[in-house]
This record gives sequence, structure tokens and C-alpha cells, in this order.
Amino acid sequence: MSRYDLTDFEWRVIEPLLPNKSRGVPRVDDRRVLNGIFWVLRSGAPWRDLPERYGPRTTCYNRFVRWRKAGVWDRMMDAVTAAHDGDIQIIDSTSVRAHQQAATAKRGIEIIVSVAPEAGLRPKSTRSSMRRGSRSVSA
Repeated sequence: MSRYDLTDFEWRVIEPLLPNKSRGVPRVDDRRVLNGIFWVLRSGAPWRDLPERYGPRTTCYNRFVRWRKAGVWDRMMDAVTAAHDGDIQIIDSTSVRAHQQAATAKRGIEIIVSVAPEAGLRPKSTRSSMRRGSRSVSA
């Protein structure tokens, strides 16, 4: 079992929710494909770097996209949350990063305010301490 693989409990909850329309060709093992999808999503690696133990990367990618359009992922998340009786917390991995100097702002910094351009003039930026009437406009 790999780091990102589903546990047996999670698989028992998710398995009945998966579409199981079998066409002419036998399906690749759903659990293996799901583990491959989760590996890509959790590791942040591109689909082309998917390890071979999860099967063909095109199968994993195509199934991920097809299930997203069909709403399968939403049903799975609702089922997993319900199975844990609301004791599960999902944290989004997006983050907002600020420049390292953003945390150490000094007092008295002059803020540059962009002034709306008048008709026919180039846009200009002025310091907020300047009065608007003191600008000279050449014709």
C-alpha cells in the first residue's frame, strides 16, 4: 500500500458509488485507477509521471475527467463525509503567499496612488502626499 492509496474502509464507502457500466472491454480495476488519480492530485506531479503500478496514465486521466463531468466526485465526497459522521475535515491546499517584506511594513511609507487619466492625457502616477491641483499639465 502506497502513501496515497485508499484504506479498506474508504474503498468500501466509495465502491458502490462508482459507475459500473461495462462495455465490450473489461474495465481496469477501479481501486487501482482511483489510487493513481489520488497519487497525482496529492503529489502535485503531472499525469505523465504517474507510476506504472497504477495502470495507464491515459486511463486515470480520462476517468478523472469523465467522472468530474458526471458528478461522481461530488457524490464520493458526500458519502465519505457522511460515513465519518461529520468528523472529517477537508482542508484546501491552496495558499496565499506574500512577499517576505510584506510582514514588516514600516510606518510612514508613502503610498503611490494611480490617478484616473483625463481625456487625451497619458496615465500618470503621483504620490499621495501631492495635491492634485499642483500638477502641471503641458498642452
